[in-house]
Amino acid sequence: MVNKVILIGHLGRDPEIRRLDNGAVVAKFSIATNESYKDKNGEWQNLTEWHDIVMWRQLAERAEKYLAKGRLVFIEGKLTHRKYQDKDALDRYITEVVANQLKLLDRKESGDSSYSASDNRKVEEPEADTSKSSRHESVAENTNETDDLPF
Repeated sequence: MVNKVILIGHLGRDPEIRRLDNGAVVAKFSIATNESYKDKNGEWQNLTEWHDIVMWRQLAERAEKYLAKGRLVFIEGKLTHRKYQDKDALDRYITEVVANQLKLLDRKESGDSSYSASDNRKVEEPEADTSKSSRHESVAENTNETDDLPF
């Protein structure tokens, strides 16, 4: 069975960072993904979807250090669903992506880049390139991973 989510989008807000009593760090933020399509009248339409992201431990610390509203990021993780009760004792449901990998895709002077929750390695940010296929190839070369992203 597979539960894998891959998103590329812009942060909608700065990460919210919390430090729990047990010392664990958690980061929460949202990212926007965009899709363009032609409707039945041949008009271009833009659709924006918002995704809630959660990061834990070292990945959350890196999010605190490097992420800010507007940054373009690659997020890989798993889809989770939670149920909780609000202050009025009403059941609420939330869907989140629990991230295990983060890659910064936009350029920033600091030279920061990509991080994985599975290890503490830092991967150099790919060279700036506006073509989608070249940017993907650069990311794949730098992470020593092969993937089947459709761009």
